[in-house]
Amino acid sequence: MTGRAKRKPKSAQDVSACNGDVKKMRTDGSKDVPLSDVTPEQREELFQLYGFQMPEDLFHFWEFCKELSPENPCGALKEALDLQLVGPFEILAGAHRNSKNPQLNFHLHWRHFYDPPEFQTVLQGSEDSQHHMGYYRDTPDSFPSFVGENEAKKDCTILQMGDNMFAAVYLYLQRKRKERGSKKGETGAWESLETKLKDKAESLNLSLEQKTKAMKQRDKRVVTKTFHGAGIVVPVDKNDVGYRELPETDAGLKKICKAIAEARNDEDRIKAFGPIQEMITFVQFANDECDYGMGYELGIDLFCYGSHVSLHICYLLIRSGY
Repeated sequence: MTGRAKRKPKSAQDVSACNGDVKKMRTDGSKDVPLSDVTPEQREELFQLYGFQMPEDLFHFWEFCKELSPENPCGALKEALDLQLVGPFEILAGAHRNSKNPQLNFHLHWRHFYDPPEFQTVLQGSEDSQHHMGYYRDTPDSFPSFVGENEAKKDCTILQMGDNMFAAVYLYLQRKRKERGSKKGETGAWESLETKLKDKAESLNLSLEQKTKAMKQRDKRVVTKTFHGAGIVVPVDKNDVGYRELPETDAGLKKICKAIAEARNDEDRIKAFGPIQEMITFVQFANDECDYGMGYELGIDLFCYGSHVSLHICYLLIRSGY
């Protein structure tokens, strides 16, 4: 196994885009998203509990669901789409104040098996498939890059569902209609909800596209897709320092992980672990040269594969990558 050559250096424009102002609000047009009526106190509480800012579309979606179901906003989509508002929405609803545990870990709340640290669940779907949707952030101090969707019972794949809550639910609703066909009772409720989502999103200047302009720009900064498919963004400077490729394809790495997980005994497992150990050596060399993205990629891939055998290794790799 030999390490791959480093990638072609990015242009100055790509570098400046990667290192741009991460606090800038996402929009696809010239108009900004207006502020919601959520109070400064509620925003501050969310920041204190989670450690990062929430995007404005979350607050607007909360107000939208309050209009749909004033008595139970968190369950406003349950009957029509089997979606429950969770995570930060529960904080806005004040549900955490009734908890018997005074030290809740909100970063682990509603986190599923394959969810990487970048993923924050905000909608919970079917328990059978462990379907859920959430914000995906490339860095803790940035607004989410998109809303992702995962079925943890199936695999680690994260499907991109637009860059705001309205788009995610709208796209999910459209998919459900195609899958389920035209059942009379459901069709009426879905059409009504679809119209309300479209009208509200339009009034807020929010895109309902699955792949917005900002998301396409992000794709240019993604250095590798990783096992979950959503990709990771690693700061790479004008000298191409920050990331180098793994010396193995995704298919090859999955084959190695499978051999480790299915080894019949410790002797076979140690032998199967050899290629991973060699890659870890390459990662150490990369870290010495400030190419931390290599270890970050390997750590995320091992995490997404989900074998308990390699979890302790992936934690070390991810920590150094971050």
